[in-house]
Amino acid sequence: MKILKMLPTLALSLVLLQANAQTDAPKGFAKGSIVLPDNSVVKGFIRDNMRNDASVTMLSNGTEKSYSGSDINAVEIDGTGYTCIKGDFFKVVADGELKFLQKSSDASSKPSYNGGEVSFISGTAGKTGDYFIYNNQELKLVSKKTLNAVIAASFGGYSPAVDKAKEAQGNIAQLKDAVDVFNKRNGK
Repeated sequence: MKILKMLPTLALSLVLLQANAQTDAPKGFAKGSIVLPDNSVVKGFIRDNMRNDASVTMLSNGTEKSYSGSDINAVEIDGTGYTCIKGDFFKVVADGELKFLQKSSDASSKPSYNGGEVSFISGTAGKTGDYFIYNNQELKLVSKKTLNAVIAASFGGYSPAVDKAKEAQGNIAQLKDAVDVFNKRNGK
């Protein structure tokens, strides 16, 4: 009789433990989502393989699937957003009309398969860790050599953003503040 009274409690405990386990990320994964080319969003757990082979692995409903940067539009991993351009992943440092991005992968010379036909992705300019400004489908590499030209071309003469960019004094990571100023102009 005691067993019959304990069975419902045991069953309920197992259900609660399983439900709690599903909200915790498996080892090597973090909560996240992927935006597919049709702009649909798939949520689950994601393993970051960006630096190794320009891909991520999604664990959803018990199934693992690998996505290269050319397979998806964007990914969010544990609150950090990445956008995908020409097969490469870019961390979104500042978002808006202008995007300030940091390259997180190198997809150059990575094979892509279209049926039986193999082609090689050319990837994007620069190396992992480099910063870029992205606007109107144009990706501009920001380096100490190109800094002044990129500032002039990107901020369209908007002096508060240009002044903020000049304050960075060559510290390219601080261009984030100038991009934020530009994106906040006139309430945009």
